[in-house]
Amino acid sequence: MSFPVINEYHPLILASASPRRKRLLTQIKLPFRVVVSDVDEDVLEGEPAQISRRFAEKKANRIYSMTGSSWILGADTIVVIKERMLGKPRDREEAREMLHLLSAREHAVITGFCVLSPSGKLAHSEAVSTAVRFKPLERDEIDAYIRTGEPFGKAGGYAIQGIGAFMVESISGSYTNVVGLPLCAVIKALIRVGALKTFPLSSSDPSA
Repeated sequence: MSFPVINEYHPLILASASPRRKRLLTQIKLPFRVVVSDVDEDVLEGEPAQISRRFAEKKANRIYSMTGSSWILGADTIVVIKERMLGKPRDREEAREMLHLLSAREHAVITGFCVLSPSGKLAHSEAVSTAVRFKPLERDEIDAYIRTGEPFGKAGGYAIQGIGAFMVESISGSYTNVVGLPLCAVIKALIRVGALKTFPLSSSDPSA
């Protein structure tokens, strides 16, 4: 079955409320709209990559019945250190604990994402991992960062694209993956499954 490709008349549906993912898709000028999926994010059993993919698929499947015939992108990001998965800190104490744990260590940021075809079929599912190393953090640095409010709502309690960049000593892998969406892998997947013919899109070509 042939489906319309993504364009301004048939935008991609992003099954996420994340402002970071919205900014990333806006940055590359991919037509999209957001439909938020209300999914319980309690930790599941399994390997982190598998869990992130399952959450991504759960988010995408949850909104399929609400969106009609559209390509859907679901995504979920997990931070892993010493086999422990870190979600979003619930309060200052949990944020402080997470940042202390990440201090002077390397951790993995894993984003699982999936693409559903307009028929609702799973067209692609993948997890991308990036290694991030933090510098040693002093307690006053951690407390000052928490006072900015930035740690809240972010997996692992930091934002590499924001003030939190001061803590990051090095990364190995996709930078945008740490922000919330591995753009290179996502675009490759959308082309592979036929959701895009090519990329970047030409604004002068309505069939692009």
